[in-house]
Amino acid sequence: MNDNDFRDQLSGGGLLTAEIIYYRPDFPKLLQSFVWQTVDKAPKFPRLAEFLDHWRREIEAVIHSINIAHADLIKPAEVRLVGDELKLH
Repeated sequence: MNDNDFRDQLSGGGLLTAEIIYYRPDFPKLLQSFVWQTVDKAPKFPRLAEFLDHWRREIEAVIHSINIAHADLIKPAEVRLVGDELKLH
C-alpha cells in the first residue's frame, strides 16, 4: 500500500474488490474472471471508472459483468478506549 492509498482511506476511501467477468478474445463463447483490488471512494468509485476506461481502450476482451464489494478499512468503531487496568505482581 502506498501513501496515497492511506491518505484516501483517511478521507473516506475503503477497500474495493472488483470481479470482472469477460469474454475471452480467442474463445468468445468462454468467460473468464479477473479480480482487482484497490482503495476507492464510494459511491462514484473514480479509480474503478479509470480502470474500466483503460480496459475498454486497451484490452480486446469484452466485459460481460462486474461484481464489486466495498468495505471501509479505517472506522471509528475500531478504536476502543481502555477503562480498566489490571496489575499482576
